[in-house]
Amino acid sequence: MPDGMCLRSSVVWICRGLPPGFSICFYLKQINRRGALSLAEFVVAQNASRRGGLMVNFCPQCGQRVEASFNFCAFCGARLPAEEEAMQITPTSSMKDQEQLPRSPAKKKAEILPDKGNASSAVKWSWSPSVSPTKSPKAKAKPSYRSPRKDRSATVRPLPEGEILTDLNNKQWKLGKLLSEGDYGLMYEAMCASEACRSQQKYSLKLDCKDGRLFNEQNFMQRAAKKATVEKWKKQHAVPLLGIPNCVGFGLHNSNYRFLVFSYLGRSLQSILDDCANKMTEKAALQLAVRLVDVLEFLHENEYTHGNISAQHIYVNPADLAVITLADYCFAFRYSPGGKHVPECEGSRTPHEGTIEFISIDSHKGAAPSRRSDLESLGYCLVKWLCRCLPWSEDLDCPCVVMQKKERYKADVIKSPSLSFDWKSNPEALKSYLLQVMSLEYEEKPDYEELRTVLRRPLELMRTSAYDSVDLKVVP
Repeated sequence: MPDGMCLRSSVVWICRGLPPGFSICFYLKQINRRGALSLAEFVVAQNASRRGGLMVNFCPQCGQRVEASFNFCAFCGARLPAEEEAMQITPTSSMKDQEQLPRSPAKKKAEILPDKGNASSAVKWSWSPSVSPTKSPKAKAKPSYRSPRKDRSATVRPLPEGEILTDLNNKQWKLGKLLSEGDYGLMYEAMCASEACRSQQKYSLKLDCKDGRLFNEQNFMQRAAKKATVEKWKKQHAVPLLGIPNCVGFGLHNSNYRFLVFSYLGRSLQSILDDCANKMTEKAALQLAVRLVDVLEFLHENEYTHGNISAQHIYVNPADLAVITLADYCFAFRYSPGGKHVPECEGSRTPHEGTIEFISIDSHKGAAPSRRSDLESLGYCLVKWLCRCLPWSEDLDCPCVVMQKKERYKADVIKSPSLSFDWKSNPEALKSYLLQVMSLEYEEKPDYEELRTVLRRPLELMRTSAYDSVDLKVVP
């Protein structure tokens, strides 16, 4: 530990560099008992504690205590380091004589096919107490962010049509046709197969491997998106429709799969745009924007951000074009636990995580997504829908280049709007929206009503409402 460091600073310093599975509480108890404890002694003592079955696990993102068997933190949704990940402690002056921890072979799981394109090498944990994790301003100015880490979870094997899945309430669901495949799960049509269900109502079922990000989405649905919570918010804000998915069941299947069942979502907006050459009318874009601002306000008031807004995650019900749903909460993040906003800390999460074309600059830099991050992503979507491309659409294989172009675009919007990409062809409502959103600070609360007013004004001139059927041509 660096000399002269106060107790509070030392705790923060230890937490930042702590390898997975090592207990900060155990370390502090040793300090209290002996007065001082070197990092090398701590590693040896913690190993002894492990052998005695006294290990305690904590989330490296929010510091909350979690069960050793969890793969995701139940408090902030961050992925927890797996026990089978290799760990390597870089020797320092106080640890030269200590032996490095051995690697453990990765365990194989049945029924899951590893995605060769997403496979990544074992993660090495380096811990050097003599080096401060804080970067100099000069270093921060350089685009030195590493490439996005590939998700270590395996790709889920599709299940055959007609297979029966049973949720935690012993309700049975029969799989229909596979609608879409994404990086974080499969979307099926489904029907209730229990004897009590006699109707032929359709549902949407999302399937992923057991240890995938679907657990984070399940956690969000249970915490912040219960039907009673949504209905109460709609009444308080006099909103006729709110695009939050209604989760009606969840469970595990064959010990390798996790699934969620929703009221029927319909088709993804991206699939609809693919059918019409990515063309969208100004009317449709503004209707969607108002509806999504409503959803984001609900999420933010309930302490969460979405973290990955794109047309792929927005659903339209072909039977009722007024029903718009923002789904796929695999990247949902609790930005304000207990009402206290998390601090802006670049590199605290995996950089470039999400849909590269639309994620915020904060997500590119590895900072936790905040309220402005969601609104920024929505702004990129609106520009793409109306202009059919973004300045970085051809550079999606180079996340750092995309980040640089987004920073340049944001600076142009704030300082020299007329110089920004395709500014003249953008509707005035979109220009006003971008100016407000791009100027937000990390922890600043957006003025949602002002954003809605800006977006509604042209709709009123068109004599339509954001809650009418969206101006889209949808094939069922």
